[in-house]
Amino acid sequence: MPVSSSLAKDNNLSSTGSLKAGQFSSLKGTPSDLVEGRPLPSNQDAEQGLLAACILDTSGEILGRCLEQSIGSDHFYHHKHQLIFEALLGLHGDNLEADEIVLAEKLSTLGHLESIGGQEALIQLTSRIDTTAHATYWLDIVKQKALLRKCIYVAFEIIDGANQLQGSVDDFLAGMEQRVCSLGDEQKVRTSIPFREPITHAMEQIQKMLSREEMDGLLTGYSDLDTLTNGFKPGEMIVLAARPSVGKTSLAMNIVENIAFSPKYLNCPKNILVFSLEMSATSLAMRLICGRARVNMNDLRRGFVPKKSAEKLHAISREFQKASLWVDDTSGLSINQIRAKARRLKMRNKLHLVVVDYLQLITGDSRAQSRENQISDISRGMKAMAKELDVPVVVLSQLNRDSEKERRNPRLSDLRESGSIEQDADIVMLLGKHRKGEDIREMDQEVEGEPQEEDYEPIQLFLAKQRNGPTGRVNLAFRRKYTKFESMQGQTRLH
Repeated sequence: MPVSSSLAKDNNLSSTGSLKAGQFSSLKGTPSDLVEGRPLPSNQDAEQGLLAACILDTSGEILGRCLEQSIGSDHFYHHKHQLIFEALLGLHGDNLEADEIVLAEKLSTLGHLESIGGQEALIQLTSRIDTTAHATYWLDIVKQKALLRKCIYVAFEIIDGANQLQGSVDDFLAGMEQRVCSLGDEQKVRTSIPFREPITHAMEQIQKMLSREEMDGLLTGYSDLDTLTNGFKPGEMIVLAARPSVGKTSLAMNIVENIAFSPKYLNCPKNILVFSLEMSATSLAMRLICGRARVNMNDLRRGFVPKKSAEKLHAISREFQKASLWVDDTSGLSINQIRAKARRLKMRNKLHLVVVDYLQLITGDSRAQSRENQISDISRGMKAMAKELDVPVVVLSQLNRDSEKERRNPRLSDLRESGSIEQDADIVMLLGKHRKGEDIREMDQEVEGEPQEEDYEPIQLFLAKQRNGPTGRVNLAFRRKYTKFESMQGQTRLH
């Protein structure tokens, strides 16, 4: 019977083996045909039809479509079908056109011709179809059945892993969640598109920039920084690094506050997730409320706060309660746990920004040989999370002591413990204190929005790396008693 007339029927062949809980780890990618006595999903007709179409199609278009859809030999259920497809891929790599004779020779060279039933089996295979017109449908069936089998394998891997678990339950759950979510990602195969589509999209962005309608990224609220970066863009890993007590946590939380309360995003609030591995959620909340209300936390601790300021604190707290902010202050999280938590939040709410404070406090893989290797793995994981979730991820990081010892401004090589942070990041921002003699406004000059008598500390934000834009320097004013950064008036320095 031709395959084209029998596609509706699933041919679930089985053997004597039976896959049971606890046996998955010993399978090594070759599961048996039965799971607890039930056959695994497969369709022999569709597999044979697709292979026959690949052999008979002299243009190579069908095999090319298989490659475009990331079809591999493991997508075929039957072992002899896997061997045939591997041989077809070999011929394709050698730029040879496949037919029964050439394919038989290739299989013979590989030592697999007898395993698939000889050249007669190939002739019988190609005689099963009258036309290759249905190849796309057969390809979809093969792909869907392979995905269903993979779902079963992952399910048994979860059972097997739970029975044999010796490490952290949280790490195990995070890893399994990532495996389950990745099953859905296999359905999203990005194919080649006409270049006119990205050109049209690019011109839309250009028009918005020319009309000053909007920038293409998430604006931080610091105009000089936004001018340099055009905002933080989805998929970017942004590193904000500094020595201790310079203010990297304060700046990151000020950016969060600016985005959360920006009039620009009033009609489309931005959901922000903050991982605070160093400070408690309550301490962060206190800092944000006091900073926005412009109340000195030291005065608040002593109870020296006027009634007007107390009323303002209550009003600001109500604003934050309505904001689309989430915080996780669990200490010692691993990169897999962070990715799992962010992924779960995005499933429930659209996510626009993730902030991690800070990278060196993330628990590394104990199997890594050194802390540098651990940090490299964490850095790669952060970049992967930004791409997976399609959101900007701001990662705080420590700098080493070299800039202090040498009494100079921080630079990329000062990133602590790993050069991979510099490599993985799309943007690297370094905070440094003002050094005498540098071109920066004097401290007695007025800062935007504040009376002249207010004290502030000038801080320089060095945009040391930007993958898709210029580097430069932004002058900021740090109100230490409010733990708040504000823009300095004046010209931004481009490098």
